[in-house]
Order: sequence, then C-alpha cells, then structure tokens
Amino acid sequence: MTNGTHSRDASTPAGKPVKVLVFAHVPPPHHGQSYMVQLMLDGLRQGGGGADRPVIECYHVDARISKELSDIGDFRLGKFLLLLWFCVKAVYYRFRYGVRNFYYIPAPGKRSALYRDWVVMGLCRPFFKNIILHWHAAGLAKWLETVVQIRTRLITFHFLKEADLSIVLSEYNRRDAEKLFAKRIAVVGNGIPDPCPEFEREVQPRRSARRAVHAALLAGRSPAAAELAVAGEDAGVVRVLYLAHCTREKGLFDALSGVCLANAALAQRKSRLSLRMVVAGNFLSSREQQEFEAEVVRLACAASVEYQGFVGGEKKAKLLRDSDLFCFPTFYQNENQPVNLIEAMAFGLPVLTTRWRSLPELLPANYPGLVPIQNPAAISAAILLLLETHDGEGFRERFLKFYTLDRYLSELAKAFESLG
Repeated sequence: MTNGTHSRDASTPAGKPVKVLVFAHVPPPHHGQSYMVQLMLDGLRQGGGGADRPVIECYHVDARISKELSDIGDFRLGKFLLLLWFCVKAVYYRFRYGVRNFYYIPAPGKRSALYRDWVVMGLCRPFFKNIILHWHAAGLAKWLETVVQIRTRLITFHFLKEADLSIVLSEYNRRDAEKLFAKRIAVVGNGIPDPCPEFEREVQPRRSARRAVHAALLAGRSPAAAELAVAGEDAGVVRVLYLAHCTREKGLFDALSGVCLANAALAQRKSRLSLRMVVAGNFLSSREQQEFEAEVVRLACAASVEYQGFVGGEKKAKLLRDSDLFCFPTFYQNENQPVNLIEAMAFGLPVLTTRWRSLPELLPANYPGLVPIQNPAAISAAILLLLETHDGEGFRERFLKFYTLDRYLSELAKAFESLG
C-alpha cells in the first residue's frame, strides 16, 4: 500500500479496520529495516497471518531521504526539505483518510538520525491520536545516557516520550522503549517468508552427507563412498559464509582472521579438511574494501577467501544452500535482530555470532557458537567446535517455530489492534 491507497483481501475478517499511517522507507536502499517494512506493508495488504487476524489498513509515506547505503546519515539541505514534504503528506493523509495512528521507526544512536526524529515528531505527532514506535535498532537508551549532552537527551524525551505503543524485537530491546516511558510495550520478533521450503527434500540430505564427511576427516578417517557421492566434489572444504554489509563493525575482519586461524590449526593437525570463507555483501566505503584486501594479503589467505559482492534472489539462496557454516561476528553498535541470521536458520545452517545486544536471544541457551566481540581466537575455536558438535538442523525447526512471516504479521496486527 503506497501513497494513501489501501485494500483488504476478501478472506480478511469483517469488522472496523485499524488505520495506520506508516512513515518509513522501503528498499532501495536494501537493508534489514527497509526489508521488514516492505514485508509488513505487503503482508498486511494481502491479509497474510491467518483468517483471524485483525483488519489493518496501512497508508504509506515512503520516507526515503537516502538513495544509497553510504548516503545514510549525511545531512544536507535537500534531505531536510524532502523530509518536510513527507511530513506534509503524512498530515494530509491524516485528514483525507481519517488515520489516527502514526507508525514510526526511531533513530539508533546517531545524531543526524536523531535530528530527523525531532523534525518528524515535532511536525506530525500533534495531528495523530496514537504514536507507534517500532524499535528496529537497539541501544538508543544507553547512547542517550552515556554519549550525548543532557540538552540532547531532554529534547529527545520531549518529542519521543510516552508513545502509545512501542514494538520491540527482543527483551534486550525493551529498555529503549522503557527509557522513553512507553505506555504499552509489545515484543514482536522479526519474521520472514520461508526462503528454503525445499529444505527437507533437497538441502538436508546433502548437508547431512557433508557433515558426515567433515566429521570423518576431522577424526582422521576416510569418509564413506556413499556420503562422498551425496556431499559433492568439494566435500573436504568447509564453506564458511559471511553475508552482510562488508564493514569492520559487522565483523568481517574478525571473521577473516578467525577463519585463517582455524585453517592454520587444521593444517597443524595435518587434517585433510580445510575452510573456505565466502564473503557476500557490499563494501560501504572504498577505504574499507582496500583495508580488507590488504588484510587478506597480510594473512596470506587469498586462496581460501572468495568475494562474491552483493547477492540477491536465487544467487543468495544458492550460497546459503551450499554453505556449511554461517559466520557473523558483529559488534555493530545498533545491531538488534538481523535478518541474515534468521535466513541462515531457515536454511538449517550452524551459526557463529557474538554475545552482543539481542543476538543471544535468537539462539538456544548455552549455544556453543556464541563468542565475545572482536575476538578472532574465540571465532577460530568456535568454528572447530561447531564442526565437531553441531549440525544446525535444530535451527530450521527454530525458524519455523519463532521467525515465520505469518507469526510476525499476526503479532504486529494484534499489537496495532490493541490501540483500539
């Protein structure tokens, strides 16, 4: 639904709809937050989430002020004027369509984004009965307490305090909503369409065979011929996938160092098993790409690193199907519930990530693939441990139980309905 238009599927239950003005951008640029907004808009329009789901009518202001990922966060006069125009559109929809609920995604701990919040809330909030804040990023509360001056904190409280509904992705994320005295808080984790419906038929048999081959090689045994036939020609190579924006904060450099250390440990054991790191994603700066390429040369591991660039669609799905382990040791300051980890779980991949922000809540208790941030030695040890002890099949079940699109849409719709 865009530009104030709306529709309702015939199968959607009858009753007075809840009208919501969604002030948020959709791809491009493509990142987790914009993708989840697109899924929400499309899903609510199509009636996804079950026949008993409340009727939600969304009126969308596509508040895109950045064309590229590298452009996000830069302040320019043109962006400010565009933001004012989006606010005018929101107020127009309020009176043209009788929309009383204003949906907005608050800033992470970043000054330029926070100033945007002040403008939007100052201009739009007085015209709407209910304010809905959907906290896709985490850490604003701590940032306000520890980084900015008290004046910035007070202005932020003035514009964003006492939202009628705050939707958070995790229990960790709850403190951001509590800091601004939300009247009602709903915990709704992300959910995505199943990217691997063929898992049991096509993916699981090959992955199980590859795991059996890897276990045999780690133990110094020769793999069974039947397992080798199913596992593929490169069965002696563990494909470690990094799929995210290629930045230091997202853990790219730590992942590289960890894979190289693990490879060195396998070579020292004279193991017939080796690791290959597959990197997929865009570099947000040429400087960081040059630093990464220089680090590959310094570590003398060019033969075991493969850079794919940005991937999407079937190419992305193939990478996830063909990989053996997902490595995402992020320490990005606003990380919350990244979609890439949910996608990896849907493909039944063992996951290696950090004890950072909301990430441990995604995974089972005492999971061995959680490591401290910025610790390549721990990454190396965890990779080797996961190869020996974890097959990842339980993650597919976890995805189906907690992170499907239907569950996400149903819980969002119920949260919106609670506003009356």
